[in-house]
Amino acid sequence: MINVKNPRSGLLVTVLATLALSMGTLSSGLAKGYTSPALDSILDNQPPHLYQTSNNDTWSAFSVTQQEASWVASLSMLGAWFGAMIGDWIMRRGRRLALRVTSLPLAVVWILTGIAPCVELVYVTSFIGGLCCSVITMVAQVYISEISMPGIRGCLSAMLKVLGHVGVLLSYIAGTYLNWRQSALLVAIAPSMLFLGTLFIPETPSYLVLNGKDDEAANSLQWLRGDHVDIRHELQVIKTNILASRAKQYELTFKNSMFTPRLYKPIAITCGLMFFQRFSGANAFNYYAVIIFRQTLGGMNPHGATIAIGFVQLLASLLSGFLIDIVGRLPLLIASTVFMSLALAGFGSYAYYVSQTQNLGYPDSAVVGQHDWIPLLCVLVFTTALALGISPISWLLIGELFPLEYRGLGSSISTSFSYFCAFVGIKLFMDFQQTFGLHGAFWFYAAVAVCGLCFVVCCVPETKGKQLDEMNPDYAQAR
Repeated sequence: MINVKNPRSGLLVTVLATLALSMGTLSSGLAKGYTSPALDSILDNQPPHLYQTSNNDTWSAFSVTQQEASWVASLSMLGAWFGAMIGDWIMRRGRRLALRVTSLPLAVVWILTGIAPCVELVYVTSFIGGLCCSVITMVAQVYISEISMPGIRGCLSAMLKVLGHVGVLLSYIAGTYLNWRQSALLVAIAPSMLFLGTLFIPETPSYLVLNGKDDEAANSLQWLRGDHVDIRHELQVIKTNILASRAKQYELTFKNSMFTPRLYKPIAITCGLMFFQRFSGANAFNYYAVIIFRQTLGGMNPHGATIAIGFVQLLASLLSGFLIDIVGRLPLLIASTVFMSLALAGFGSYAYYVSQTQNLGYPDSAVVGQHDWIPLLCVLVFTTALALGISPISWLLIGELFPLEYRGLGSSISTSFSYFCAFVGIKLFMDFQQTFGLHGAFWFYAAVAVCGLCFVVCCVPETKGKQLDEMNPDYAQAR
């Protein structure tokens, strides 16, 4: 371990440990942003020159249908669903160990994706990659919360979220210049760096105390805070909190947990928000943006429009942290769903206009290209509304609505439900498009967003300024 003697180095060590862990959320962001340009590339079936032989054969080239492409996109979310269910079990074996056993396989998965000779292997790597990303994201957040000092915990947690959006933007940019194989090999760098980072960071003090390793916990906390800091008081607080949580957990059983309003009411609220978020078009733009823009833009580069989405999403995520505590959760949720509904309806209407002009035989570039700003504006408004409102608040309410004794179980249920909805929503987009047309799919998403607005107004409580212990059944029923 590193000997920390500088009076300011305790903070520095914690920040450096967070930077090492941020490679995990960066990996997840890269994976999320990879899909949109990669699907466009894989449907084009253009392999890099690296795989071409002297006879101009391309052993690695294979054709993919739209339905197969939808499986490539959606299986990552199915893997994330399984990851959410087993993540707690893996994390109980050690936070650092969980990161190691998922980061290295994730790097291998991306390498296999880059050299895959058939779509079936891409199915497997997509599923395993989603599982690993889900566990890494969960464990990284827990690790940061357990090692950071209270004064900087919020800042360090926000750093993880921002780097996730940075990863999405970087993948969009890389997809403009690289094909899907080359992008996959590039993405493999981030989980490799995460694995290397875990070789230099300690296990969290909370986990060590929880498993009766008090001496190791003291050494870990001393390393994180610095040799000059007296850690006895903080270590005692950790021990007291863990003993209290153990005593509370012993009183719980699955049966009395599931039938108490303190659990099922927050589950209904958080799962409802996750449902409306996942089925209101967010997944379509995240995973099929390039393909969608290629159908609606006449003159603008679809990759450039996708990069604009990633950039706006990043800026909105930076702003959301301030607005949530200033404006409140409920006003932002209402404004978010209203603007999402309008933007989705507008985009669907423009897609209908494009389909009609094509049916009439007008050249796309002459008639449609001059109006490219309309669909781009609709998507940017939708992305901003999503990133400022329902997307971050849905996850925030998981931590706020569940009582402490049910927070682990409730978070697991809501997170698993969210990933399952994402899997279904991503897989069904191609079916919606083939059945209803692109315009019909987005009109459907607009209708779901309107239903989400009604749900928010009728069911979701305001939690701004409330202490966590105020989130009782009576408060949950206040609306």
